[in-house]
Amino acid sequence: MRILAGFTIFDYKKKILKPLARFMPYFKLRVALFKLCGYSIGKDVFIGEELIISDNLHDKNIFIGDRASIAPRVTLVTSSGPNLSRIKPYVKVVDSGKIRIENDAWIGAGAIILPNVTIGEGAVVGAGAVVIEDVPPYTVVAGVPAKAIKKLEIEK
Repeated sequence: MRILAGFTIFDYKKKILKPLARFMPYFKLRVALFKLCGYSIGKDVFIGEELIISDNLHDKNIFIGDRASIAPRVTLVTSSGPNLSRIKPYVKVVDSGKIRIENDAWIGAGAIILPNVTIGEGAVVGAGAVVIEDVPPYTVVAGVPAKAIKKLEIEK
């Protein structure tokens, strides 16, 4: 790939397409644009309006399985830090982590998923929850921080 001012063509494409995807009026267009940004997204996925993905420009560490449903205003954080703040030497910084949302999972409106978290198959994350650790399959979590509140009994 050609490099311009330290960025590849892919980086520029992601910089343009990611903000566009957030506000597309039709969910299938949102999904298509997020895929073009390099995120792994399965079949029949629903992504609501204003999905925020906070990651490094070169990262491709979001995986969303088949039939997953992500409600509006969800935030996926794979990278965060104090940048140039003087507190940087005193706080734990996760340079980059992965987020996996397995098949048939449902993420409620306004939920926040932090780095290095897997949302298990068929799991449900309640609206407004802050997920800081893995969610087991077929488990409902809610709250800040998110805690298991119910186990789903699914016939297989």
